[in-house]
Amino acid sequence: MAEKITKEETIKEEETSKGIGKAGTTVKEGIVESLKGINEIEAEIVSLVRSTVSNTLQATGSVANGGVNVSKDILKGAIAAAEEVGTGLTVSTKSVAKGIIMGVSDVGGDVLTVAGQTIRSAVKGAAEVGGDVGVVARRTVDGVLEATKEIGGNVEEV
Repeated sequence: MAEKITKEETIKEEETSKGIGKAGTTVKEGIVESLKGINEIEAEIVSLVRSTVSNTLQATGSVANGGVNVSKDILKGAIAAAEEVGTGLTVSTKSVAKGIIMGVSDVGGDVLTVAGQTIRSAVKGAAEVGGDVGVVARRTVDGVLEATKEIGGNVEEV
């Protein structure tokens, strides 16, 4: 036998679906704001790393070989920060790599050499702390390629 649905049950069902709609909207808005926040954080990381790299290389006057050493040092700092916070290695790796490449480019350094070293150092660092090496490698490469495009470099060479 088919049950008869009363008007009250229909109203309750509509109220429930509206409540879910409100809850869904709340979650959507929260996620959108969080993702905007992540983008802002990534932009800040790029800016911080870029200026640190270019300022350090200018201060030492060692643009030729300094880029490799500075990139290793910066990646160690980024990995230590991720360990301290307990998260963020895979998220920050792209921004750190992008900042390194842009900073080296700012002072006329060897972007190609530093790009390779940056990727190697990121993978090694991720392995040392038990991070997801595959994701870190991919994010690092993404950062290197993105920076190379932005500085007008040849992505195929990198």
